[in-house]
Amino acid sequence: MELRSRVPDGPIEEKWDSHRFDMKLVNPANKRKYTVIVVGSGLAGGAGAATLAELGYNVKCFCFQDSPRRAHSIAAQGGINAAKNYQNDGDSVQRLFYDTVKGGDFRSREANVYRLAQISVNIIDQCVAQGVPFAREYGGLLANRSFGGAQVSRTFYARGQTGQQLLLGAYQALERQIGKGMVTMYPRTEMLDVVVIDGVARGIVTRNLITGAIESHAADAVVLGTGGYGNVFYLSTNAKGSNATAIWRAYKRGAAFANPCFTQIHPTCIPKSGDYQSKLTLMSESLRNDGRVWVPLAKGDKRKPDTIPEAERDYYLERMYPSYGNLAPRDIASRAAKRVCDEGRGVGPTGLGVYLDFAAAIARVGEDAIRERYGNLFVMYQRITDENPYRVPMRIYPAVHYTMGGLWVDYNLMSTIPGLHVLGEANFSDHGANRLGASALMQGLADGYFIISNTIADYLAAKKLSAVDTTHAAFKEAESRVSEMTKKLLATKGSRTVDSFHRELGNIMWEYCGMARNEAGLKTALEKIPKLREEFWREVNVPGSADTLNQALEKAGRVADFFELAELMCRDALERKESCGGHFREEYQTADGEALRDDEHYAYVSAWEYAGDKATPVLNKEPLEFEYVHLAQRSYK
Repeated sequence: MELRSRVPDGPIEEKWDSHRFDMKLVNPANKRKYTVIVVGSGLAGGAGAATLAELGYNVKCFCFQDSPRRAHSIAAQGGINAAKNYQNDGDSVQRLFYDTVKGGDFRSREANVYRLAQISVNIIDQCVAQGVPFAREYGGLLANRSFGGAQVSRTFYARGQTGQQLLLGAYQALERQIGKGMVTMYPRTEMLDVVVIDGVARGIVTRNLITGAIESHAADAVVLGTGGYGNVFYLSTNAKGSNATAIWRAYKRGAAFANPCFTQIHPTCIPKSGDYQSKLTLMSESLRNDGRVWVPLAKGDKRKPDTIPEAERDYYLERMYPSYGNLAPRDIASRAAKRVCDEGRGVGPTGLGVYLDFAAAIARVGEDAIRERYGNLFVMYQRITDENPYRVPMRIYPAVHYTMGGLWVDYNLMSTIPGLHVLGEANFSDHGANRLGASALMQGLADGYFIISNTIADYLAAKKLSAVDTTHAAFKEAESRVSEMTKKLLATKGSRTVDSFHRELGNIMWEYCGMARNEAGLKTALEKIPKLREEFWREVNVPGSADTLNQALEKAGRVADFFELAELMCRDALERKESCGGHFREEYQTADGEALRDDEHYAYVSAWEYAGDKATPVLNKEPLEFEYVHLAQRSYK
């Protein structure tokens, strides 16, 4: 497999503009001759579908929800980064670029990150024009707040509903194109395979989740904007429907899977409350602007927080990382929380929790000001925990959140399958080994609104594609394979539910490939996962039939993919003998417990190539070169 990043030559600040000029164009009259499939309707997919349709392409957009408004982008709370420097506090495109590369622990591609920082300033203008109700200062200017991993305020927000408001903007743009007949929307439809003809992506095979019908759709290019794979851990902050099936089936068709072990643990989640909990709830990282994180100084101190004097509290992030304090990056803040809980100083019924305390902020600016900034988050917390966070500190603990890994893409966001483009969290491209807070929305909208519209034209104009429709043998073969897998799942008639297998897999992943990993644990996981997968195919019970709505069948296919992905994640984590960002190998840490990179041997992207069901995947490497950001041990002290 050849990994050609296609990064343009020239100074980094000129690469994107020069590249756009050099790329081929499709004239407006010819765009209507092309059909583009977009899978996913969140910020990346929805923005991409709307933009491509507005340019004149015929677009087919697919989502498994009943409406694009249900995409998981709606759950993003805290904000979206942009290098506008409205606060006049020293921000710039260069600083956002630097913070992102450093925050990702020097495991991202410089050119992609710089482009993201450049485009960030256009995203805000686009969203304001759509009517997104960003918070504003008294004089009318857009407000900003801080987020982890930065010392400037560059995050635009709409209280704790930023993802929802941005998604509504993209949704309205998408619906406008649906109304004009430029987008055909396929809700409640799940992509189950990519169809590759003559080495290029020419369509997909889907299952109608209402009728069960297996259907094929042909196109000139395919775009995946299907999100991340955090639910491989079972308990995560992701919606229960979030899954990896689209990108995993593409991987098995020849798309390289990059950095699968780079998963993010978010430090600000409501702690797990029981063994039968189905998901976890995120409390926005923005809360760490005003909330102070602490635990008791003494082990086993179970007093109520308001009875513990200041002198007997450990504001450990402020102590350990004085330059950044409570706004230390997510991976660092998460490991610090784990450390103090492992010492026996955790709070709450399980001891797996720390306090996020707003008493000082309320005393400083008043309860009304805190309510204005974060009100809906406080309401959500109170409804879940029956505790009033205006009166008592929130209890939080790290949980699986975002995945930095995904399908490998080049500078044009095209995978190793020509014609298959990948946007947002579904690709690996911008965040390295740790995503800075408020950068997910930034990447999804940059990819969807501003990048794919340029790069897909270059592909279509350069590629002389023959006419293909769904009568082609490749579509029939893919439909047959999808149908056979469905029949196999329904025919097993075992004794265990899909959820029981998923929960057990998640426990293995959290224990051995979670917040901390080591060689022995990863090898144990690589022994346990194949055995559990064999039991799944022998003992899973999927009730119902294939020709109607069957959510157990949907879950079963997704969990089958999670088993295979989990094994690849552990293999990737075992191979990468260093610590970087969210990948923390216990054997590789500094004297004070920080991640210890090995730039000499591991400054590369791990791009795994599918070699067959029974074969070991092949590791390909894209070397990472750092010309504009000096490689250094990350420090937030």
